[in-house]
Amino acid sequence: MERYERAVAKFESGYNCAQSVLSVFCDDLGLDQDKALKIACGFGAGMGRKEEVCGAVSGGIMAIGLKCGRGVHGGWKSTEVAYAKVRELMNRFSQIHGSYLCRRLLNDCELLTEEGQRTFLSGDYLNRICKPCVKSVVEIVETLL
Repeated sequence: MERYERAVAKFESGYNCAQSVLSVFCDDLGLDQDKALKIACGFGAGMGRKEEVCGAVSGGIMAIGLKCGRGVHGGWKSTEVAYAKVRELMNRFSQIHGSYLCRRLLNDCELLTEEGQRTFLSGDYLNRICKPCVKSVVEIVETLL
């Protein structure tokens, strides 16, 4: 099974977009699956349903940071490498989907309201919008790492 297929399956099983993306990179990053799911949990639906940066993109950014980012022993060069890869992820994602902002991707359906939740469900946004976003991020991050 391809990595993006595992991410989509994780998403279908009830994990959010950020969790689904980050979790499929755990083995490569030396990250415990449970910790990854907990770290990424608050980033789903554009950060706690605030519809800011797409959660799938946030999951990809976390994977990039874990692989390339500056840690205790890293220098400024690591930061620059990570920032460049994050920009590339965001740019490529936007080229494919038109934006990296959850609210734009979901046509301003306001996930924090009952009406927005109904729109999300009745419009099948999970399958039509979110799953393709999860797939795209995983495919892009694979090329960047």
